[in-house]
Amino acid sequence: MRPAGVQHAVDNDARTGEAFFKQAVSYNWAQRDSLALEYAKAGQVPDFYFHFVPVTMPFTMPDGKKLKVTLYVAPDYFMVGNSSNWARVPITPMAAQKIADAYGCFLPTPLMVDAIYKASVVKLAPVPMYAYRDSSITMWQHHLMIEGQRKNKKGLISGIKKDVVLSNKVLEHEKSNRVAIYGWHLLDGKPIQPVYAGHVNWYVDYSHGIRLIAKKVKIDGTWVDYTFLFGEGGGTKMLRY
Repeated sequence: MRPAGVQHAVDNDARTGEAFFKQAVSYNWAQRDSLALEYAKAGQVPDFYFHFVPVTMPFTMPDGKKLKVTLYVAPDYFMVGNSSNWARVPITPMAAQKIADAYGCFLPTPLMVDAIYKASVVKLAPVPMYAYRDSSITMWQHHLMIEGQRKNKKGLISGIKKDVVLSNKVLEHEKSNRVAIYGWHLLDGKPIQPVYAGHVNWYVDYSHGIRLIAKKVKIDGTWVDYTFLFGEGGGTKMLRY
């Protein structure tokens, strides 16, 4: 379901996924982020993107009590366009946070990324690229390659991007302007990318993806705000790495 106040994508609107990358072909990260925010705020995101999927995972309270948390996650990585012409768009964590706030969502932790991968019905092998990794052209090409792999399979998808994640490694880093990435699981379930916070936060390349999770989650069937998962002072183990 679309967040309250977010307009529906218009199918005959000129702001398609392909049009996004044609306009952004020579953009730097800041210009690309700004354009993505324009699309997101205008609601020019495919309707199917908002069909969030339940993912249940174990949860440990600070006192050691074991519970189950059900997350409601976007079926794919952040994208722009309409239902017939759309594209996944890598963006910085700064832009991602603005979109997450506007859509009533938050970004995953590494543990959540693992749970989402396990629950995914469409698991694709990662496709690394090596030239002009941070260019819009490479991002568009990577999207098209993923679509060639996907072959119209539908459902929760994983294995196609490294997730931008919430991680203690950002908090613990000697420099404050870092981004944490994790995942890009192989078909055997092992991630190519361990949790890494070495990149400056404005660095974004073709392999980065933004997975949104609704702020309202269920703990043993009871609705709570997502902040409950992290506890006071990070007392739970959800952000353990």
